[in-house]
Amino acid sequence: MLPEPILLPIIGKSEKYAVNPTKIIALGLNYRDHIAESLSVKVQGMTPDEPDEPVLFPKLPSALIGPDEAIEIPAILGSYEFDEPRTDYEAELALILSETCRNVSASEAMECIFGYTCMNDVSQRNIQNGDRSGWFRGKSFDTFAPIGPAVLLAAACSDVQSLDVMCRLNGKTVQSSNTSHMIFPVAETIAFISRNFTLYPGDIILTGTPSGVGPLNPGDTVEVEISEIGILRNTVISAN
Repeated sequence: MLPEPILLPIIGKSEKYAVNPTKIIALGLNYRDHIAESLSVKVQGMTPDEPDEPVLFPKLPSALIGPDEAIEIPAILGSYEFDEPRTDYEAELALILSETCRNVSASEAMECIFGYTCMNDVSQRNIQNGDRSGWFRGKSFDTFAPIGPAVLLAAACSDVQSLDVMCRLNGKTVQSSNTSHMIFPVAETIAFISRNFTLYPGDIILTGTPSGVGPLNPGDTVEVEISEIGILRNTVISAN
């Protein structure tokens, strides 16, 4: 039996939005200050150089959870006996597509957006850095894509390239930036992705995280806050 879609309030409206993407496409290294940081956490395949084009990777839709649901540290990690197991938070702005997009230009791309919300691109670093196939598994464990708490309609957003992005771990601010610092802005990102894959209504694009990523542990509470959208809050537990 398939899970029910996550229902998120639409800011300023009485109805809710059913989160049900065919795919989630995420950007790596879209903030300059995070590039140097990625070397310190030894992310596979990364260099200190700014990317020439968006760095894309997938997250499974089955990783989605809603506000106040628990992020689970995967039980399978125990079978690997990692010396320093590390699962990180990553605060990110997410956009939701409103229509089918294929080979759109940057000037057309903004018309393809339904709205914006907060996401946490939870990342299991040991798996991400060890899998020969790349980042897929370490980014796609169950519960590794918290989303919410609400959807800000694209037409209601004052300026998507001027939103504050923050993350708090147990009440302490650990990430603080602004979408103006993106290497590849939203319109350019959509246009690039649409030249590679057809995007469908409801698909989600994650736009990258700023510096300050760090480990999550059972018992933690992590909050992603983006101006005009709200606060996405999740606790962390160990999976059975």
